[in-house]
Amino acid sequence: MSMIEELRQLEEQAKAEISKADSASFEDLKTKYLGRKGLFASVSSKISTVSPAEKPLAGQEVNRVKRALEELFASKQDGSSERTAKMDFDPTMPGTLYAPGHLHPLTQVIRDVTDIFTRLGFTLAEGPEIETEYYNFEALNIPLDHPARDSFDTFYLANGRLLRSQTSTVQIRVMEKTRPPLKIVAPGKVYRPDATDATHSFMFHQIEGLMVDEGVTFAHLKGILFAFAREFFGENVKLRFRPHFFPFTEPSAEIDMDSPRGWLEILGAGMVHPNVLKAVKIDPEKYSGFAFGMGVERMAMLKYGIQDIRTFFENDIRFLEQF
Repeated sequence: MSMIEELRQLEEQAKAEISKADSASFEDLKTKYLGRKGLFASVSSKISTVSPAEKPLAGQEVNRVKRALEELFASKQDGSSERTAKMDFDPTMPGTLYAPGHLHPLTQVIRDVTDIFTRLGFTLAEGPEIETEYYNFEALNIPLDHPARDSFDTFYLANGRLLRSQTSTVQIRVMEKTRPPLKIVAPGKVYRPDATDATHSFMFHQIEGLMVDEGVTFAHLKGILFAFAREFFGENVKLRFRPHFFPFTEPSAEIDMDSPRGWLEILGAGMVHPNVLKAVKIDPEKYSGFAFGMGVERMAMLKYGIQDIRTFFENDIRFLEQF
């Protein structure tokens, strides 16, 4: 059998096998015929044995059969893709309508709170969630022997850093770079190794506020917080200020809100401690300020009557659809 006859026989054989091939055997069949050591390569390599008179015709046939095989395999592959596409998608079927998404209740509360304070003249600020002991404790006048610095109350990392336990760290970072007057509100995640229950979570959200300027007093703090509470909870809200202790404010207070369940704590606040101002090289004899911090989950629970903090993080669509 001549080389030209072998090529033509190979072409017919390939047509027959390609017509019967399924997707599982297609690549193996392609390798069998067009691979580096395939049948076509084996037959076409015989051109060196063809007589000089027949070699031009044999060369033409090699090129023709190669193109024919490539077109056969390409056509088979395209047809398979079209069939698969038709199986996966039917353009005649009606489309599936998905309900529009909406913001998570915690995101809504963060936006509502920060929007109120922005309208009161505060600027939005953010800071890193991985912090140093300096920003999380030392610059906030929290001494080395304070219980908050114990490993039972803070997530320490292997490199000596920690997951911030309060958004007060943003206060320090802003005051380091910005001279008074300044007014900021800083939302963000914080982390504490608390056992998870209906009112506690190891990760939750806080919103921190800070104002520093000449002549800032506790009366300014009360005015700002009353204005916020009336906007967020309604005009008839009642607040109560109770003396408290925070290392970074003096005097300090916890603020409660009257509710059907009695007085409930909503946030902590106070005048910025002189030591905190000194740590960021702000003269406490010239400037004073106030700071406050609130838990976003607590504010959402009070506003929407939610009893269990865990429902915010369970991603139960039946819960989330209510907001």
